[in-house]
Amino acid sequence: MYAKLPSSLASRCISVLVQIASLRRTFFSNDERIKFLSCLVVGVKSILLNPQSLSDPTNYHEFCRLLLRLKSNYQLGELVMVAEYAATVELIAKFTVDSLSTWQFAPNSVHYLLSLWQRMVGSVPYMKVSEPHLLDRYTPEVFRAYVVSRLESVSVVLRDGCDDPLEDLTVVNQQLDQLSTIGRCEYAKTCAMLVQLFEQTASRYQELISVKHNNGVNNSQPHSHALQQITVLEGQLTWLVYMIGSVLGGRISFNTSEEHDAMDGELVCRVLQLMNLTDSCLMQGDGCERLEIATISFFDQFRKIYVGDQVHKFSKFYRRLSEILGLNDETMVLAVFVRKIIINLKYWGHSELLLNRTLTLLSELSIGYNSVRKLVKLEEMQFMLNNHTSEHFSFLGKSVSVKEMRSRTLFYSSMGRLLMLELGEDEDKFIQFMAPLTSSFDHLGGLLTQAESPMFQAEDAKKCLIGLARDIRGLANAFTTKTSYMLLFDWIYPTYSGIFIRGLEIWSHDPEVTTPVLKLFAELVQNKSQRLVFDVASPNGILLFREASKVIVTYGSRILTRTNSIPKEQVYALRLKGISVCFSMLKSALCGNYVNFGVFRLYGDEALDSALHTFIKLLLSIPQEDLMVYPKLSQTYYVLLECLAQDHMNFLATLEPNVFLYILSSISEGLTAIDTSVCSGCCATLDYLVTHLFKQLNNKGGKKVVGVDVENDALVRVMKHQPQIFHQMLGTVLNIIMFEDCRNQWSMSRPLLPLILLNNEYFGQLRQQIISQQAADKQSVMAQWFDNLMDGIQPNLLTKNRDKFTQNLSVFRRDINDSLKDAVSGLATNNSEMMTT
Repeated sequence: MYAKLPSSLASRCISVLVQIASLRRTFFSNDERIKFLSCLVVGVKSILLNPQSLSDPTNYHEFCRLLLRLKSNYQLGELVMVAEYAATVELIAKFTVDSLSTWQFAPNSVHYLLSLWQRMVGSVPYMKVSEPHLLDRYTPEVFRAYVVSRLESVSVVLRDGCDDPLEDLTVVNQQLDQLSTIGRCEYAKTCAMLVQLFEQTASRYQELISVKHNNGVNNSQPHSHALQQITVLEGQLTWLVYMIGSVLGGRISFNTSEEHDAMDGELVCRVLQLMNLTDSCLMQGDGCERLEIATISFFDQFRKIYVGDQVHKFSKFYRRLSEILGLNDETMVLAVFVRKIIINLKYWGHSELLLNRTLTLLSELSIGYNSVRKLVKLEEMQFMLNNHTSEHFSFLGKSVSVKEMRSRTLFYSSMGRLLMLELGEDEDKFIQFMAPLTSSFDHLGGLLTQAESPMFQAEDAKKCLIGLARDIRGLANAFTTKTSYMLLFDWIYPTYSGIFIRGLEIWSHDPEVTTPVLKLFAELVQNKSQRLVFDVASPNGILLFREASKVIVTYGSRILTRTNSIPKEQVYALRLKGISVCFSMLKSALCGNYVNFGVFRLYGDEALDSALHTFIKLLLSIPQEDLMVYPKLSQTYYVLLECLAQDHMNFLATLEPNVFLYILSSISEGLTAIDTSVCSGCCATLDYLVTHLFKQLNNKGGKKVVGVDVENDALVRVMKHQPQIFHQMLGTVLNIIMFEDCRNQWSMSRPLLPLILLNNEYFGQLRQQIISQQAADKQSVMAQWFDNLMDGIQPNLLTKNRDKFTQNLSVFRRDINDSLKDAVSGLATNNSEMMTT
């Protein structure tokens, strides 16, 4: 059919073949599967022998998908057993080489071809048959075709102005990941080819750079043709550096020998020699951003494979580095990393992408257990720790845009981890490190004193505040021990914390200011690694919560005045993002276990009540549909609500019924959320609420359950006047457990029992309704299942009773699922019989 159809329709035929090739293995017996696979391979071979229709891009794309499907659904050991395998794999290799060479024809289809070869090569170690796979013959051809085509594309892009493959880094990284496995199949050939191409290109590049600089010294303009050649060579070197990094990363997938380590050393030496050349050019004002990004990508792969605790430091890799570059051990290699990082931070502060990649590399290095201890002893790293100022690193200054300041948090997180290693309890060393930030705070404080005067330098103060918020947040993120955190807390409070609150007052409607400040305090109140463990006589926990409360109230009271003036498409960026961070901050503070919240009401401190009432006001200002539309907002809201329901029911019980209805309605929506964490959180919250309600309504001793009379309890009033909200949630939970793919059955079971006990009459009606909807012969069985569900369940919420109900519910759900599977199986059998007759 494919051969007879016109090319405009042939793609439909291949698309059907893709679906047929995707049939799961269990459809066939072993013999049938081999016959079916043989037919597919023969069909693929016939298409490759007559490829005229593949000139159509749609046909070509579908055929590439079909090739990948062969390997996705079948093992390499099965493919090599097919009689036509040898001829077919040769044709596929030729097709792949031709496709890679014509890279402009259908660039989106290359992914499927590279995936095919990646999966075949990756399967070689697991083959259990003796038949030759022939991949050692064809993968070097495929690898070379990719490399050569990308090198040739550089001059074509420059000449014709077509789309540059290097511009889409997502696709580049995806293809390089596939290439890393392919290149490792015959690694000696891969390495030899890359070394040859790299040396040719780098030598020519060095010659032209020397000519350019000599001409510059002689005050003559470089020839335009030479400049164009330099641009082409820089593009080709960018591809080669990416590819070398890629094949280095491919070492993870293979059991490599020491000879392979020596080959890796050869490749690494070439890149490091090129880096020395480009760094010298950079200091003279010449630099290629794309080449530098590729170099950082190479360093990242280098780090993963050859820098770390698991690396054998006396391998042939380090021996080769020692012979060529004099890098004798990992410490000297780390010094090369740090020097490159410093150069990039110094000269590329204006490039957001390169800056972020460089800082990510620094962050990864600062996380390793052994490497970070070597790192902090390096002279280059000590330079960074002692000179983190805009004078040395321009991205720390106020001349950069606000958007580019985001990288400062990552920078100071790395600096904080390194500082922590040698800090201990040395307060003087900490004060010395903080000196540049102290100076910035003093300068900012002076500026803010003039906030009401016409002389106020608003833009200068704004950028200074944003930068400091990001800097301190990075340090707070890194300081995970009690000692280091307390040094930071004592430094910032009370001397400088008020400056941030003053900044919120001045720029309350500017998210460029409010978001960094709110995120800083959200980080400060996090008790990660139990760093917020204060001494018995210390008031610091209460003081920290007071500051967080001030921040929430200051921001919340001002953002509430701006509700109707914000366009719908900007509402998250201008309002909801800040509110979400406030929810996260309040949750971390309430669940941190470092504050005894009972003392606030005992001593008349309004910090807790102010923060909680601000939360309610912020919540009511959000349309309920927005809670589910914006995932980050829904996640922070529901975890905060769970925390309040667990530990602060005395506050929730005093809310107005309309507020509680809003909360219950949002819980009802959350029960059906796609996000399992949101759904589980809603189940836990609902369990706390209905358990509280059950205790209040069954309180025979007359004692206040949470300090609130039954008559004044908001939840009790909602239950009496609008019980349908609980009926709805009971029906929702039961429906999910019975008929949907319930991924959190245990969480769903916890609130179901108190809902049934509170709404026993409605549960009976719901039970009868579900039974009546079943087929006549199934009704008695369903009734029995419901009886078994409540068998042995007492009208209380004791742990033993809850556990018994959870066990019953598991059996109940299993019986219903088995019944549904039998019904579906019977329907499929009937359909099959109808089709055969």
